[in-house]
Amino acid sequence: MTMALHERYEWLIGMRYLRSGQRRGFVSFISMISIMGLTLGVAVLVVVMSVMNGFEAELRARILSVTSHATLMGQGESLPDWREAQAMAQSMPGVVSAVPYVEEWAMAAAGARLTGVKLRGVDPVQEMKATGLGNSLLTGTLMSLEPGGFQVILGETLASDLGVKTGDSVVIVVPKGSVTPVGIEPRRKRFTVVGIFRSGMYEYDSRLVLTHVADAARLLWLGDAMTGVRLTLQDPQHAPSTVYQLAVDLGGGYSTSNWTRDHQNIFRSIEMTKSLLFVILSMIVAIAAFNIVATLVMVVKDKESDIAILRTLGAGPRNVLRVFAVQGIAIGTAGVAAGLALGALVSVNLESIIHGIERITGTRFLDAKVYLMSDLPAKVQLADVLQVTLFALFLCLLATIYPAWRASRVLPAEALRHD
Repeated sequence: MTMALHERYEWLIGMRYLRSGQRRGFVSFISMISIMGLTLGVAVLVVVMSVMNGFEAELRARILSVTSHATLMGQGESLPDWREAQAMAQSMPGVVSAVPYVEEWAMAAAGARLTGVKLRGVDPVQEMKATGLGNSLLTGTLMSLEPGGFQVILGETLASDLGVKTGDSVVIVVPKGSVTPVGIEPRRKRFTVVGIFRSGMYEYDSRLVLTHVADAARLLWLGDAMTGVRLTLQDPQHAPSTVYQLAVDLGGGYSTSNWTRDHQNIFRSIEMTKSLLFVILSMIVAIAAFNIVATLVMVVKDKESDIAILRTLGAGPRNVLRVFAVQGIAIGTAGVAAGLALGALVSVNLESIIHGIERITGTRFLDAKVYLMSDLPAKVQLADVLQVTLFALFLCLLATIYPAWRASRVLPAEALRHD
């Protein structure tokens, strides 16, 4: 009962000291500044962490919508026994689909315009099961690709660079030589554009060309062989182990790849940037948290007489320490809570905010050629919120120790000497 009473009066006095000594009933100006500093620091940290999470998640989703989770290829230019590899892959647990493909770097020309592209031959029926690219078409469908029709589907940016649209034709030049009376010339073929897709990934929208697998194999002189087999899994995180096991089961002698390896530099860079930004922005939170030191030191100086009276009434140094610890914790909790709420609110509405600013200023903040996407997604994760909360509260608690200790060391006789 006595302990409960002590905790109650320490709490009441601590909260009362947060109010201005001159104007009762409102939070003191200096305390409000401390709370606002913490609010802004925590909010900025939450928004930045959420943007990095959203960027990584969106990038992963867009990559997996146009590429395979894992790939099995031959050691040479082709995979002759691709049917056996496909059948074995489809029998493995966790594999949704295994589709053969043909792929080669090439050049695409339309009139005087020329650019490097990646030519990918696919089976339209099987490709619909492998990736979500079929849902990204602006015009045409994957089923428009017919064997022997020599038709292509281009990325939106690539079509714009070449100045073509559906119904126009492009010339595809591959690094395979044909012997002619005037020497060796690269193989080329005129294709008709039957569709345009937009994946949201500049790398693919500006480079990828889809055609029927039979036409690609014919152009590249592969005969019945394929470049490899692309796997789609229920859980993309299992891609490295699954494709490795497939190569082992087939007896070895194969080359494997997966989406984590193909794009590991991107995701490693994102993780490094996220960690670095957390450290840098934590400095803002630290500066805001240590404003509490100045706040409480001023309160201690202003309340020395009150502290002395408490001591004469029987309050011990620990009780006085708790009084001022309550103030620091209250300021820290209020600032952190407000910062989390503000950060979450901004993160959820960030894309709308950015688009609004872009419309007002006429400026494009994200260039897809540089950032791989044109939007700024944000994803609030509980783990990051907890990390920010614990870190900020720890700094607030740390900032409270010295002023509270100083208050507990005030001597009643010296404080009341001039009163």
